[in-house]
Amino acid sequence: MRVLVTGAAGVLGSNLVGHLQASGIDDLVTTDVSTRAFEGKKDTRFVAADLADERALGTALEGIDTVVHCASAAPSYSREEIEAIVVEGTERLLNLSAASGSVRRFVYVSSTAVYGIPTHCPVDEDDPLQPFHDPYNRAKIAAEAHCRSYRSRGLVVPILRPRTFVGPGRMGTFAMLNDWASAGKHFPLLGSGTNRYQLLDVADLCEAIRLTCTLPDTVVDDVFNIGASRFGTMREDYQAVLDEAGFGRRVVPLPARPVLWTLRALERAGLSPLYKRLYEKLQMDYHVSVDRARARLGFEPSFSNEQSLVRCYRWYRQHREEHEITRTGKSNAVPWNQGLLRYGKVFF
Repeated sequence: MRVLVTGAAGVLGSNLVGHLQASGIDDLVTTDVSTRAFEGKKDTRFVAADLADERALGTALEGIDTVVHCASAAPSYSREEIEAIVVEGTERLLNLSAASGSVRRFVYVSSTAVYGIPTHCPVDEDDPLQPFHDPYNRAKIAAEAHCRSYRSRGLVVPILRPRTFVGPGRMGTFAMLNDWASAGKHFPLLGSGTNRYQLLDVADLCEAIRLTCTLPDTVVDDVFNIGASRFGTMREDYQAVLDEAGFGRRVVPLPARPVLWTLRALERAGLSPLYKRLYEKLQMDYHVSVDRARARLGFEPSFSNEQSLVRCYRWYRQHREEHEITRTGKSNAVPWNQGLLRYGKVFF
């Protein structure tokens, strides 16, 4: 098996490369727009490629039989960037894969964002997709449609819909929790915090991807939700990080209605990293069924929400002095700018 991993410098891609190598899949080609994460590495072949660069992508696909498409935009990207990367980039890579003569399987890492804001839990794979107003949700729905269309062209196309994944290297909005915890602050939570909100460890997602790379075509050519099987309330799971920090701080529930008004106003003004689909569901139960992945793939998550969040925090504490943590950006590999929310620290 010769596998191409796109987005290999990202949080998922970099974890996946190590996971596949540890499981014995070591004939790997990796690609990303960034070359920094691969400087000096000799254990994989790296091709610098943008998803808009057909020539570079064609080079990366030479001799490949399985593509794992991890490259994506974060929800914080602009509408134009999301459309170009998630929709156009995925379709371009699918077309090149189908025309390559060697690629037989194309594993697409989608998102449970395609469900919008669910009306019930657990959500399963047959529930309708819900276009929401944000570009990321719509782009993932469109990219999945492209993936399904290429099954008629001979590709086996497993589609994975992971919950929000955390673990080593993950920052984005989780850097705010880790930052406040390491500073010895209480942490505010929208609403009562008694809702059950499922996450996913990046290591468990990597294992699900490995299974879709290696199991028979008839088993994997489907759509699979991937998430933790053990999770408590948001208040309980986030409290585990504050307990790990060791300052005796607590999660502080905030009344939902006035906070939502404030977050909506800050988002419109560009002063908050949180987007509507995220903060509107933070006070809701949100979990998906992993029964199909368990039954068909033999997938069984190893980490609970608490364990994943604590693993993420420990990694943050160990690496927070590095450049990647002292600067902000739009990807999940760096902290998102907290905007005006960072001044809330003085009240906690």
